Amino acid sequence: MKINKIAIAGSLESNDALVTIRPIEGGIKLEIDSIVGKQFFDRIEEVAYRTLEGLGVDSVSLKIQDRGALDCVLEARIETAVLRGGAD
Repeated sequence: MKINKIAIAGSLESNDALVTIRPIEGGIKLEIDSIVGKQFFDRIEEVAYRTLEGLGVDSVSLKIQDRGALDCVLEARIETAVLRGGAD
């Protein structure tokens, strides 16, 4: 899926994440800011890449501002942002 515009999903509430995507050319740029990053950075990164791959996204700037979200919440926020950013 091609990302056409900036899109946001989620919130900065506890146990949630704010996900922002922007279209870019050539590759995935991932930025993660997490209150639990010391313990779970690798897992958050894995979930992000797996979700983008599952949606067929290979060119995007993805920023995740995590406030302790579970994997399923991260997946839902990323998917929502991608669908919003890919819609015309």
